[in-house]
Amino acid sequence: MRISKLSIVVAVTLPIGLSAMAGIIGLQSSSLQVAANVVNDTAVAAVEEKVVPEASIVDEVVWVVGDEPILKSDIEMMRMQGMVEGIKWSGDPDCTIPEQIAVQKLFLHQAAIDSIEVTETEIASGVEQQISRWIQAAGSQEKLEEYRKQSINEMRADLHDDFKNQQLIQKMRQKLVEDIKVSPADVRAYFRTMPEDSVPFVPTEVEVQIIQRSPKIKQEEINRVKDQLRNFTDRVNKGETTFATLARLYSEDPGSARQGGEMDYVGRGLLDPTFANVAFNLTDPKKISKIVETEFGFHIIQLIDKRGDKIKVRHILLKPNVAPEEITTAEHQLDSITNDMRAGKFPFEEAATFLSDDKDTKNNKGLMSNAGADGMTSRFQMKDLPTEIARVVDTMKVDEISQPFSMINGKGKTVVAVVKLKSRTDGHKATITEDFQVMKDLVLNKEREKKLHDWVSDKIKHTYVRMNDRYKDCKFEYQGWQK
Repeated sequence: MRISKLSIVVAVTLPIGLSAMAGIIGLQSSSLQVAANVVNDTAVAAVEEKVVPEASIVDEVVWVVGDEPILKSDIEMMRMQGMVEGIKWSGDPDCTIPEQIAVQKLFLHQAAIDSIEVTETEIASGVEQQISRWIQAAGSQEKLEEYRKQSINEMRADLHDDFKNQQLIQKMRQKLVEDIKVSPADVRAYFRTMPEDSVPFVPTEVEVQIIQRSPKIKQEEINRVKDQLRNFTDRVNKGETTFATLARLYSEDPGSARQGGEMDYVGRGLLDPTFANVAFNLTDPKKISKIVETEFGFHIIQLIDKRGDKIKVRHILLKPNVAPEEITTAEHQLDSITNDMRAGKFPFEEAATFLSDDKDTKNNKGLMSNAGADGMTSRFQMKDLPTEIARVVDTMKVDEISQPFSMINGKGKTVVAVVKLKSRTDGHKATITEDFQVMKDLVLNKEREKKLHDWVSDKIKHTYVRMNDRYKDCKFEYQGWQK
């Protein structure tokens, strides 16, 4: 494919998605404080004025990696976001930024070759968590929309591709290093030769138990949502509009709405069981399913195609709104339960097992789990906890139970929760006896980083790369870009 130099004037807007990608493209940041920056209008205005005079730049293709172009605007937008978020680039940003974008494209290309997939549910979960953090930082949804000059649905649409690419890259990287192992002898040998000033500091870690209660949704609100979905079905059946058009306009699934509700081919196991049961029983692409209730909300589904054990459908998701008074009622209920636990009438673990609505933790006595390098663990660094929970846990003592608070869970739904701090290990320098797992993770990560670095270097050798002459004198992390 021949790509000619572009000469197009484009309007540049400032996204706030870079922090979501920072961990996978090798950015070094001393303080990725999106929360503070979301509401820092002065800083953003200064960056926009400095980098993008008159809100436009002349765009051009400055790199080509394989058959994928890297635009000047891609680099400038990443640079702007880095300035807003306080990112410190290693080396010359004029060289580091395009190289990091190029590395992303190598991983994404390999992910396509290896048929790596992410579900719209996975993407939506990440997007909703990011938006939830922004809302918490801004103070309310209305303030966030005013600041961003976008609706929540527009923000979801803007974030979708970033989060999809993020997860594809993460899965590709994990696949490349999945067979790397280190032995206890490797760990001990590495620790013995490590200079004292290089011994890692282990951040404070906590174990947290949680009880979640879903506020009751009023029947009239459920009826409203179902009536709207029935109206959609009726309009499509009468030929007044198409399912895809309605999905783009009204669906609250941030992942698929912009695609007209269309989801990629997916197996039964990656779908909500209730959704899958209905979707896989559809046989006529002209017909629309009955209304389906899942933990995400209410759906209607239209079949597109079946291919072996996978299905391709489009759907419309609507979420009932939770009335403020129902949140208050749920908080009062949890407050009463919390008082009984403090009075010793029953333990937190028992309440979590029998009273919590959180399927992920109730069968584990409320204990939250975190994905670590070697699988699931109950230990969290504070930065790995959901923002609302971290804010509550930060000032708690071990065995203390919090007051009820509301939050947006990983499925984008409003819930009310209380947490108990099960344990806290204060930050300290690692020792081989007390922190063997930390040291093992360090050695394992070193080996994985080497494998990934070697893979990128080899991939560059076999990939067509063209760059503008102004990058020829750059000192890149990887050799071989210049051919």
